[in-house]
Amino acid sequence: MKKLLNDPADAVRDALRGMAAAHPELRVDHDQRYVARATGPEQGRVAVISGGGSGHEPLHAGFVGPGMLDAAVAGEVFTSPVPDQILAATTAVSGGAGVLHVVKNYTGDVLNFQLAAELADEDGIAVRTVLVDDDVAVQDSTYTAGRRGTGATVVVEKAAGALAATGADLDAVAAVGRRVNEASRSFGIALTACTVPAAGTPTFDLGPDEIEIGIGIHGEPGRERRPIGPAAELAEIAAAAILEDMPLERGSDALVIVNGMGGTPQLELYVVFAEVARILGDRGVTIARSLVGNYVTSLDMAGCMLTLTRLDDELLGLWDAPVRTPALRWGG
Repeated sequence: MKKLLNDPADAVRDALRGMAAAHPELRVDHDQRYVARATGPEQGRVAVISGGGSGHEPLHAGFVGPGMLDAAVAGEVFTSPVPDQILAATTAVSGGAGVLHVVKNYTGDVLNFQLAAELADEDGIAVRTVLVDDDVAVQDSTYTAGRRGTGATVVVEKAAGALAATGADLDAVAAVGRRVNEASRSFGIALTACTVPAAGTPTFDLGPDEIEIGIGIHGEPGRERRPIGPAAELAEIAAAAILEDMPLERGSDALVIVNGMGGTPQLELYVVFAEVARILGDRGVTIARSLVGNYVTSLDMAGCMLTLTRLDDELLGLWDAPVRTPALRWGG
């Protein structure tokens, strides 16, 4: 294993030190391991926070900033942050209008965010939770009961953060986050497994010509192992799984994300995007907005994840609203 690390046990701590040095517009609490906007809480506005295990960068800390998250809580690699961390971040960003927790559907995340929300409520902070469970590949896995939360997390965080910036109340911000989740589906494919720094070995074994279909973002295996095929065939598999679960009618508008898992060149991701565009074009679906790149990764895994979100005028407007974070920046 070759990694750009000091001590694998300090990987998250060292990465947070680097983030603090690279982004003075952010404030890193190194004791509780969360990243927040350096400007502090905005009084009278709903705050939006998320978090989870590290190793999915830029998720979540890369999406902290105006128009998106107020804070992100970092657990160890592929391990949920503990309730004390989440509570500290919740308290730090609370401006009196409540706090929204965006939580990926993994057992540890769900339980720890729930406990933190209960503790915050005891402290007089209103909390609502949006559970992201967009992955259509498997219904249950080692990490979760029900569908996993994956690529749609970025869309939920963006829409909720944009609506919060307008001064909307807590229930409205939570409602739009849930609506985005309901309108989104994802499906991932791995060409290689990832290597957790502390373990030093791949999380599962793949033969030279094998791929894993329907993987999650924690290095867990998927629903099927098969020989690798051309990008067109793999795009068909991912798109078919999504569209079977969430049909998009002719004339629909969609946000399409072809997300790299951490170890795939941009060139290959654009090859996949071209095939997805062909598939959707044949169905009469318009790609209204798109992202191609690494947004929700699994350390050094090679592969990609397709996320489709059905857009309407409100969701399109929230997606287009200005955002300024380390990983997403557009608008005024």
